Parts: sequence; structure tokens; C-alpha cells
Amino acid sequence: MQRSASVILAIESSCDETAAAILVDGKVASNIIATQKVHEQYGGVVPELASRAHLQQIVPVVDTAIRQAGIVKSDITAVAFTQAPGLIGSLLVGACFAKGFAQALNIPLIAVHHMQAHVLAHFIDEPKPSFPFLCLTVSGGHTQIVLCRSHLEMEVLGETLDDAAGEAFDKVAKMLQLPYPGGPLVDKHAQKGDPDRFSFPIPEIKGLDFSFSGIKTAVLYFLQKQQKDDPGFVANHLDDICASVQHTIVKALLQKLEKAARQRGIKEIGIAGGVSANSGLRQALEDYGRRNGWKVYLPKFEYCTDNAAMIGIAAWYKLQQQQFTDLSAVPSARAQWI
Repeated sequence: MQRSASVILAIESSCDETAAAILVDGKVASNIIATQKVHEQYGGVVPELASRAHLQQIVPVVDTAIRQAGIVKSDITAVAFTQAPGLIGSLLVGACFAKGFAQALNIPLIAVHHMQAHVLAHFIDEPKPSFPFLCLTVSGGHTQIVLCRSHLEMEVLGETLDDAAGEAFDKVAKMLQLPYPGGPLVDKHAQKGDPDRFSFPIPEIKGLDFSFSGIKTAVLYFLQKQQKDDPGFVANHLDDICASVQHTIVKALLQKLEKAARQRGIKEIGIAGGVSANSGLRQALEDYGRRNGWKVYLPKFEYCTDNAAMIGIAAWYKLQQQQFTDLSAVPSARAQWI
């Protein structure tokens, strides 16, 4: 490989996915993800077990990413890692590995904010949004409307005041006794159900902020009431329940996104984060786009959930601005935009 090429090793370890990617001059050469199955039996991510799994997987995952990209370690010119937010133990594994790797090769170290990386996943492949654009970032831990003025200049216009949308999906799935991770299963059942079969309220929150705890509580009380009269209610109406809940959450998301787009006069609209893989949300966003004359951008499924390619593309733009960090960089569980 020509020494003039910029080769970034990117590492993502914020939760329960151990991921590594190689980007050559801003193009993804490999993107490897090791999923942790250990959490399924507990119905959710166990932080201590996640940290241990990262320790076991990070070396083989990085090695696979390097080999699949067709390079050797000495070709790498910078190392990027997720600094925040996430599970602190998981973040520490990725940060410590990245620091050691960068120090051993005497190459620059780049710290990346996880949510900024989700937004920048739109710039991995064509088509790419034009600035300014609005991005609805939706995951298990975050729900935000982000105004993107450039690759590295972003502003959060609204965010959840309590539960994230992805968390609401997962908690409803648990109420329905669906196995973990339940969010994708709600989506699967929703595709076969009637979204208008049951009605759930959408909280009236001023401005561009969200609230999903009320929806979750409404579903809980609804199920308790129905099962008191009919113990087989969930089994007999699972598809319709999932479709109705999904319709409510999606509507809550897109009503605020539509409001933000009108306020700012922006018609370049994208979604990002794990919940952006939800089929109901993707279809509804396209419908809103046609109605409002938006240009809608939907990232590939492989770049929706946690992955290292998005960390790498964020690092690529930071590299252009020489935005490096040093060995004193500390991971943070809840840091705002870095």
C-alpha cells in the first residue's frame, strides 16, 4: 500500500458490540462486528459481562478487520475509538486498546462521539445529504433531532426527556414476553398487524423534545386490563399490539421531526441509530418525505446499528481538521457532544 494513503483503524465498544473497521482515504475496506450472545439469557445487557466479552473479542476482531482489508499493521496511519457515551467498562476496553495500538506505532489517536458517528454514517456511501440537514438519531439510549451544518458542526435541537424510543420498544417487547433483543421482534410482528387496531396516547411535549415513558406506561396498563378479562389476549392479538405500539412511537418521532423541518426550512432529512433499521420508521419517513417534498436519506442496515465504520468516517473528517487527542483522553458514560 502507498504510504501516502490515510488508513484509519476504528474501534467501537460502547455497549455489547465489539467492532473494528479499516477505512482507506475515507472508504470502508472492512467492517467487522462481533455480537455478544451472553446477554440473551438475562433479557438485557449486563455491563460486567459486556466488558469481559470485549476483552475476549477485541484482538481477534481487530485482526480480522486488518486481514480483510488486505493491509498490515504498519500501513495504519491513525487509530480512532468511541470515547462517549456508553457503558464505561465497555468504553474503557476500546479506549485502552486504541491508546496502546497508537502508542506502539507512534501514530495519531482520534476520539469520536458515538452519536456524532451515527449521524456521519450517512457519509459512508452515496447518496450523501447536503448541508444543512436534519438527522433523527434513534437508538436504545438516545432520541435526538440534530441540525447538521457541516460534518463536524452539529446542534441538538430536541431530545427525549425520559426513555429513548429504542428503550420503549425493548420494554414493550418485554411486556409481551418476547425474547431479547425485543425491538426488532416488535417490528417483525408489526409488519403482520393492523396499526389502527389499538390506540395509545402521544404525550404533548412543548418544543422539539420527546417523551416515551407515558407510551410505555399506557401499554402496560392496557395489557393488564385486557389480560384480566382475557388471559390469552397477548397471544391472540400480538401482531396488532406490536403494529399499534410501533405506529404510536413512529408517529411521535416524525411529528417532531416534521415540526423541526418546518421551523428551520430544511428539506434534507436523514435518520440514524439502531432504531433507524425499523421498517415501520423507514417507510413512514419516506411517506412524510413525499408529503413534505423532503430528500430522505436512509443508511444501509449494516450502518444503522453500532458498528466501527461509522466511527471511522467520523474520524476521517476529524483527521482532515487535525482534531487529535492524546493518551490522557478519558472515556465518559454520559458525555454530551465532544
